[in-house]
Amino acid sequence: MTNPVERRRLLQAGAGLMAGAMLPGAAQAQSGKPTYEFAVKDIVYGTLGGKARLARLYQPAGNGPFPAVLQIHGGAWTGKDRTDGQHTSLELAAAGIVALSIDFRNGSETPYPASLQDINYGIRWLKAHAKEFGSSSASVGAYGTSSGGHQALLAAMRPDDPRYRVHPLPEAPDMDARLAFVVSGWGVLYPLVRYGLAREQGKMDLVKSHETFFGNDAGQIEATPALILERGEKAFLPPAMVYQGTKDEWTTVELAERLAKAWGAGGGIMDLVLAEGELHTFVNDHPFKPNSVKAVDQMKTFIKKYGAAQKAQL
Repeated sequence: MTNPVERRRLLQAGAGLMAGAMLPGAAQAQSGKPTYEFAVKDIVYGTLGGKARLARLYQPAGNGPFPAVLQIHGGAWTGKDRTDGQHTSLELAAAGIVALSIDFRNGSETPYPASLQDINYGIRWLKAHAKEFGSSSASVGAYGTSSGGHQALLAAMRPDDPRYRVHPLPEAPDMDARLAFVVSGWGVLYPLVRYGLAREQGKMDLVKSHETFFGNDAGQIEATPALILERGEKAFLPPAMVYQGTKDEWTTVELAERLAKAWGAGGGIMDLVLAEGELHTFVNDHPFKPNSVKAVDQMKTFIKKYGAAQKAQL
């Protein structure tokens, strides 16, 4: 488990990050494994929707080989940016995992599937440039939280969907968007279920976010990962980790288990991690709680297991 002192040091450093700053990594985890020094900087990864889009790169020092993750922020599909969940990115980098947290077109700018188009491009961009960061194209996965967790699964399942693969990548026109792994943290796994709950509870800001992004009920059904599998649609199923609290306000344990069952029935591997008693966004809201520390440590282990398979390609 991560040393609590080291964890606090990382999060405190994240509060005052400067572009290109190198953070020391001399502390030892309780496992005895050293942490890595790493650089943090903002870069432009593409011009999408007529606007330069930024990504925040968290790059461990050294030649690797490192796994790499494209990080997809939450925000009910209509808000937040690449800085959301920054403390987790810091921990990934300190553990020797490259993280690229991207800005993309939210639903408030352009509705679905624009964000998936940008995410698909981001995956291909990271794979094409992975060697520059000490990784490889075969070691790139995705990690998203809340609405980003939903979109990470969609992007993983539909790498070749012509609706998603619309942005050309001139430096690597033939690069595919297939992922080595995918992680969904407290993902909104069944959008229409949360839409109904938000309506019942009078949370009209969330209702509006669903309607702005998806348009209607049919759009939410079309973009529900478990329903894609249950309908028998063709899907790519990389190794997946889905984690959430047992008291998540928007996705019940039974619904998460339903997705895991469908993923397995489709021939995929899914690790379902349930944090007892935790609510939605628990890792972001309470990063020092034991359940949050445990979830992040389990994610690191999962990423290293499935993101370090193709070292020979470096």
